[in-house]
Amino acid sequence: MVTLRLDDIGASYGRKLLVQGVTTPAFTCGEVVAVIGPNAAGKSTLFKRIAGLLRGPGQVHIEGVKQEQDAVCYMPQDTSANSVLTVYESILLARKQGSSWSVGDDDLKYIDETMDALGISGIAFKNIGELSGGQRQLASLAQSLVREPDILLMDEPTSALDLSRQMEVLTHVRSLARLRGMVVLIALHDLNHALRFADQTLVIANGQMITCGPSSEVITSALLREVYHVEARIEPCSRGLGQVIVDSVAEKGKTFTRLAAESCSQGA
Repeated sequence: MVTLRLDDIGASYGRKLLVQGVTTPAFTCGEVVAVIGPNAAGKSTLFKRIAGLLRGPGQVHIEGVKQEQDAVCYMPQDTSANSVLTVYESILLARKQGSSWSVGDDDLKYIDETMDALGISGIAFKNIGELSGGQRQLASLAQSLVREPDILLMDEPTSALDLSRQMEVLTHVRSLARLRGMVVLIALHDLNHALRFADQTLVIANGQMITCGPSSEVITSALLREVYHVEARIEPCSRGLGQVIVDSVAEKGKTFTRLAAESCSQGA
């Protein structure tokens, strides 16, 4: 069984420590973990540390993987727009990375199935540089999925996608996590997606972990006030799923909503 556990890890750029003291319970196969926090909180840095792209203190404990070399796959926020490869070629190269360059029928079938599931079969032979931001994001996701990693780190994979694509991608990734027994960490800004798709949520702010646990227990009004500085409620929808409703932005004990109301009354 694949597990991922972080033990007091940190990450540095040069001599500057940007993330520190992150300790988590063991994330197990089939789990989707949302990593949330404000801009520049350290989410991308944390992913790079887990993927081995940055150094730092602490230990990343990974157990139960098929082979250590290709166990972790990191999908960054920024995808290359300058590649001269077609979408299909880029996905095929990703599939064969770290293995024999011999291409079998199973490889081709898996690539076709992945592209079809992500709805990008129609752009298979377009150059990467010709794609929109959303299309490049989907192509990058396909490159990650065809490698069949044990641990998948996805840095804001839906930031350039429209609503229907966001739902398709997150539903597909959650299903694959269950089916393949992967551990998936996803950096998200949409907290409703975290509540809907993530089993657990890890919160990062100012380079430190604030809390980690079941999503419905972590994402609370108190946490949103502390970390995001907003006054918000978590209300169940008609299907019983929690929804974040932001009422106002809190600042120095007041809110912009209240200030706007006061301004309007004075103008009247």
